[in-house]
Amino acid sequence: MKKEPFVTKEKIEEITKTYPTPFHIYDEKGIRENAKAVKEAFAWNPGFKEYFAVKATPNPFLIGILKDYGCGCDCSSLTELMLSNAIGIRGEDIMFSSNDTPREDYEYAAKIGAIINLDDITHIDFLENILGKLPETMSCRYNPGGVFTMSNGIMDNPGDSKYGFTTEQLFEGFRILKEKGVKRFGLHAFLASNTVTNEYYPQLAGQLFELAVKLKEETGVSVSFINLSGGVGIPYTPEQEPNDIRIIGEGVRKVYEEILVPAGMGDVALYTEMGRFMMGPYGALVTQAIHEKHTHKEYIGVDACAVNLMRPAMYGAYHHITVLGKEDAPCDHKYDVTGSLCENNDKFAIDRMLPSIEKGDYLVIHDTGAHGHSMGYNYNGKLRSAELLLKEDGSVQLIRRAETPKDYFATLDCFAVFERLSE
Repeated sequence: MKKEPFVTKEKIEEITKTYPTPFHIYDEKGIRENAKAVKEAFAWNPGFKEYFAVKATPNPFLIGILKDYGCGCDCSSLTELMLSNAIGIRGEDIMFSSNDTPREDYEYAAKIGAIINLDDITHIDFLENILGKLPETMSCRYNPGGVFTMSNGIMDNPGDSKYGFTTEQLFEGFRILKEKGVKRFGLHAFLASNTVTNEYYPQLAGQLFELAVKLKEETGVSVSFINLSGGVGIPYTPEQEPNDIRIIGEGVRKVYEEILVPAGMGDVALYTEMGRFMMGPYGALVTQAIHEKHTHKEYIGVDACAVNLMRPAMYGAYHHITVLGKEDAPCDHKYDVTGSLCENNDKFAIDRMLPSIEKGDYLVIHDTGAHGHSMGYNYNGKLRSAELLLKEDGSVQLIRRAETPKDYFATLDCFAVFERLSE
């Protein structure tokens, strides 16, 4: 599959007259089409809701688009809860899934009526001590341990993960919650990350559906909703076939009717918490080549760096790169594409075959719509870039301005410091 940018060289040249590179830009048309497809894929389940993982792209303009399709928010911190509440997503349209959770986060989640998804059995008493009484709706995160495998060899290692209840703790936790007056129960699990296969959700769903039936039989608790969490991935490389959400939804429906319906649990609502799948392919980091270096290797230096996109430096993650205006040129030059941080891992690509790049060329780094701008930081005093929205009508909207030195120095609590530095 050829990866093609959703924005042209001509459009970028127009945009940069107002907004200099680097910046993240998002495709409204693509986001809307994908959100509609997700909604349709699970329409067979009347209670279905996608809780967008706010940590992936915490921008209210983008979350507002998803809200048009009935999406809620999956939050993991106090500020994510505050952001969701501020844009009118509140109550049970928020799923609060956190770990090692501070007191004030739980207090705020309860205040706005979010569904609290507990990460550990000890948090039952912790939460009760904070609130005095547990909410009537509660969820628990499950971790079966071991490894998670699928027929195509994709796997993850839940046993190495810090998240969730063990099987024994889950059954005990549900009994305790029932005794303490909880009326409505949810089950949640995340067992593999960024799976590019239509098998993951149906296989995970089957495990959770069977577990829900056993919980009902052994504890008397009837699960009201099952949250498949995230894990549905995107094809970062051109060779990968993208997931088909409609095939995934049909696969989940099949195991739902095989397991839950015969057990008298055909009214269980299904939830998802997709971040990467909902937003990843519909964002790009646009940067300009500003230097070239010919030493032991061939380097292209760009005006973005790892503070704009951490994943390649942090994980060695692959992000495809298109040189605008040279989409059909032969990829006959081998480059490391680098940023300006004083860290040798500040590279967007290593030994990547690309067209010949000249200073001034614009590079589109694909699939940064999730875990791109949101993972930014200020190391080396670098400033986070702007976020732009390419609207369906072709216009461009600034949805987050670029940081300035004033922003960087603001937390010193003595603005006079900045005044002296800027003289």
